[in-house]
This record gives sequence, structure tokens and C-alpha cells, in this order.
Amino acid sequence: MLFGGKRIGRILMLMGHSAGIGDLLRGSASWRALKNKFPDAELHLLFLTKDKGAVSERLISRHHLLSSFHVIDKRLRSIKDWRDFFKHFEEVLLKIKPDLIIDFEPHGLKSSFLCLYARVKYRVPSIGVGEIPFRSPFYTLASPPSRSINSPDYTDRFFVVLKALGIERNGIPIELEETPEALEFRKKFRSKFGIPPDKPIIGLNIGCGTPDALWKRPRLDLLRQAVYSLQKQTGSFLVLSGADFERDINEEFLKSYPLQALDLSGKTDILELPGLIRSCSLFISTDSGPYHMSVALRVPTLGIFVKDFPASYHHHPWVSCIILKDEGDIPNLVSEGFRLYKHFSQKEENA
Repeated sequence: MLFGGKRIGRILMLMGHSAGIGDLLRGSASWRALKNKFPDAELHLLFLTKDKGAVSERLISRHHLLSSFHVIDKRLRSIKDWRDFFKHFEEVLLKIKPDLIIDFEPHGLKSSFLCLYARVKYRVPSIGVGEIPFRSPFYTLASPPSRSINSPDYTDRFFVVLKALGIERNGIPIELEETPEALEFRKKFRSKFGIPPDKPIIGLNIGCGTPDALWKRPRLDLLRQAVYSLQKQTGSFLVLSGADFERDINEEFLKSYPLQALDLSGKTDILELPGLIRSCSLFISTDSGPYHMSVALRVPTLGIFVKDFPASYHHHPWVSCIILKDEGDIPNLVSEGFRLYKHFSQKEENA
């Protein structure tokens, strides 16, 4: 595939938003769209972050759509920091030798400066978002500003820059595949923890254990009632996931819980977690990383929210997003969860 008369064999993508697993995974729909447009091109991701070393880096670095993954600290407090910033960028450039750079970020100038640097010094063409008038000249080609896309869906933000290439989302979902570690975990999971091979599994991720996300947790008494009803209806085994620091909330949830359940908080590595999620006939999660992972794995997913939050919703047949604020919301949650479970259980039986 050609761009400006030049064959595109390697594309370097610049992203610089949150280091959360969900935020990074939301970009995968745009990676798929690029693969559809340039099927023979390698995709390389350079992530500009203030949270270098985040756990999400291990997962995304193994993403099946990426040929390589690189991270640069974007906290620049001195002239030396700026020098190191460009030095590290140049190291990535010389290693990848991209034919095209795509800057997905509509705001800020750090990524814009990098694109201009690559174009002036190495004649690498770039595409960016013309968010404000004086930003467009930093790029070879600029797309219309992000406000031209009237969508609350966070995933759509990654398609703003792709408009310059004539690429539309057209319902493309985010995606993730199991790593070898995840596949190995899934193969041994049931026997290791004594779960019968014919017993369906419901996964639950209460999550949201970081201080800035605590508000996303629903009331435990409401969640407990809803999950109990679903587990009883489906005759399933309940498995709770979570980070080690979320073990307390899982233990609180399981106090006096009358049905079979297993708490795996802190017992799965980030590369194994997709295997756990894929083991589930239904995965229930608050708005956190595992929720987006489940959607990306195309596991029947029930997203639990405490208020209407369209930016985090996914609109696909295998996903339902439900608000849980009071007891009156429980019947709808149980009904949607059972519908997802039955529909995809039947689909699996007929496959």
C-alpha cells in the first residue's frame, strides 16, 4: 500500500494518554483498522507516558497486532529531560525506520514536535490531528479536529487522525488474544483449583481498587444479590479476579456468600489473566482493565456502572452495560446477565 507515492512497510504510532489497561486497549480497534488498510505493514507503538513501568505495558507489549512496543517518559522538567526525550525518540526511529508516523493524540505539542523532528531530519512523513490551526503544519497531512466527531465513545477518539487516510471505524471492536502464558493457565486452571470440567464459570471483577477509581464500585450488598441470582440460575461456579491490593474487597464480598466461589485476587499474572477471563461463560466487571480485556477477548461481558458513563461503554452483541444504584436495578442486571450467558452458551454448543 502506498502513501504519497511511497510504499508503507512500517508504521510508527504515537500515543500519549493514560497508562491504564483499558485506555491502551481502546486503541486496538484503530490498529485493526490500520491493518485492514495496510495488510502487509508492521505496526509499532511508541507510548509517551508519565507512568513508565505500569503493569499495562507488559500486556500491550505482547499484543498480537503490534510488531514492537516502546515507552518514553514524557515528564519534562529540564533541558536535559528534553534532550533525553528526543534522544530516546531518535533511538526508536533508527531501530524501526518507519515509512509513516501517525500521531493519535489530538492535544498537546510533545508528539507534534517529534513528528516535525522526524520529518525534517529523516524525511519521514507523518499524520496528525489539526486540533488547532497552528498544529497542522507539524504534519505532512492533518485530519479535522476531534470535535468534528460527535461521539461519546472513547474508542472513537483513536479514529480522528485516521480520517486523514479515509479510514472509518464502522463498528470495529477492540481486540486481544491470549498469550502463551494465558493459554497455559487456562489449560490447567480447572484441575489446579478443583473446578469440575463441565461446570460453567462466571467471573467477577469488583476491581476499581485505586483511589481515583473507588467511586466506580457499586454497593457490595447489591452486587452480591445480583451475582448470587445469576450464579443460582446458571448453576455455575463463581471466580473472583483482582489485583493483590483488591483482596480485601473480594473477601468482604464473599462473607457469608452461600454458593461455590473462588478468590484469585493477586494470584494471576497480567499475562495469565486473559486465560482466566476466557475460561468464563460470563464475565462481570466494573469499569476497569479486566472489563475492557473481556470485551476485547469477545467473552460475554456484563459491565457494571454506578451512573451513566457512555465513554466507557462498548456496543457489541456480547456486551451489556448496566447501571446498579439501588435494589430496583437488580432484576435488569440479572436478566441481561442471563441473556448473555444463555445466548453465548447456545452459540458455543452449536459451533
